[in-house]
Amino acid sequence: MPLNEGHDGFAEELGEALRRTGDGFATEDGRELVAGGLTRGRRRLRRRRAATVTGGVLAFAVVGVGGIYGGNLLAGDEGATGTKGGKDSSVAAPKETTPPPPTKRPAPTLEVKDLAAVLKANTPAGTWTIPDEDGQGEYVSGVYQDGRGEAAVSVSLSRADETAEGGAGRVECPDETFVPHDGCTSEKLPNGDRLMVLQGYEYPDKRVETKNWRAVLLTRDGFLVDASEYNAPTEKDSAISRPNPPFSPAQLKALVTAEGWRPLFKQLIVPQKKPVLPGMDTAPPEVDGEAVRATLRSLLPKGLTVTSQGGEGEFAYVVVDDGKGKSLVQINVQKDMSDVAGELFAGATKLPDGRMVKVTEQPGEKGGAGVVWWTADMILPSGFRVVVSAFNTGAQHQDATRAKPALTTDQLKAIALDDKWLKFS
Repeated sequence: MPLNEGHDGFAEELGEALRRTGDGFATEDGRELVAGGLTRGRRRLRRRRAATVTGGVLAFAVVGVGGIYGGNLLAGDEGATGTKGGKDSSVAAPKETTPPPPTKRPAPTLEVKDLAAVLKANTPAGTWTIPDEDGQGEYVSGVYQDGRGEAAVSVSLSRADETAEGGAGRVECPDETFVPHDGCTSEKLPNGDRLMVLQGYEYPDKRVETKNWRAVLLTRDGFLVDASEYNAPTEKDSAISRPNPPFSPAQLKALVTAEGWRPLFKQLIVPQKKPVLPGMDTAPPEVDGEAVRATLRSLLPKGLTVTSQGGEGEFAYVVVDDGKGKSLVQINVQKDMSDVAGELFAGATKLPDGRMVKVTEQPGEKGGAGVVWWTADMILPSGFRVVVSAFNTGAQHQDATRAKPALTTDQLKAIALDDKWLKFS
């Protein structure tokens, strides 16, 4: 589903807070406190998600460039436990069951100096400043200077998990409808490895000129080499030091495919799956993203030509054109949203069958000049929600291509209220 750019920071903060809470308790009372913390955390996440669901950067697209996804929120670096936002009673562990002691993440097994040596050996001549070169970890970062301006550069090694966002999803080019970039290639190498090289931006939806060029290699035996470079001395630096990052796409490819990384793979930490305690809820069934997209297409008014489409899970989008310019239309279907209905549907119209529907018109939020954003939002008494939006542009970060979206607010409302969505409830 789409989220705004603040989601990843929020996820990290929440995940870290929950891990600290979990590590601090081992008694029965501690289990109850942990269960309560999980519930409150999930509720907070769902409220955050609900508030930003229709207008932000597409999460599954960001996966292609960052591997960040809400599914790993509660598991931290070790992997996802598969939890679902829900009622308080669904996560309380039975008192008669003693949970296993918290598992601490093992200490890093790689020497940063070894990573730095491979990095320096496989990049053009220049000077390096690497502050933690005497430390340990699976990540090396520093500032590179070739006389044309300082540039932040980093490389990380990891084992890919079994999920799309942890493995194959990391080496697929993102959808430019949601993640603007200047170029991207994705290929399968002769040895079976998969590679993506992306020429993107640190803040792609804000049109800030901090460029982030990246190469990600997924080896056929399940290891990831992820290299990033910037045209500034730090990742978040607004003081641009050079027009482009220092290494060309071909040089990035040579860096991540260097043979020097392979001996280090054997020393990487093996991720340990977290145990699921009795009484903890498990991941809900995945929503069929193709079915969501097909349903959306079936409900579009006549006279529209679909020029592109995509999505994943509960989120889908199409870009349509009626001969007057491209228009982005996107939809989310969500379960269990009753506990935030009050804040989301304040002032909404309540229908005789108990459904509430709200229509809004507002400016776009992703920087495109003249963009307007029209939305119809519906929720059932059961908490099942359908929210559909249309824009007067084919991508939110691009300038308006027409005066109004291709769909009227009445048409959006009709789509949101259609009974075809009930099969996803």
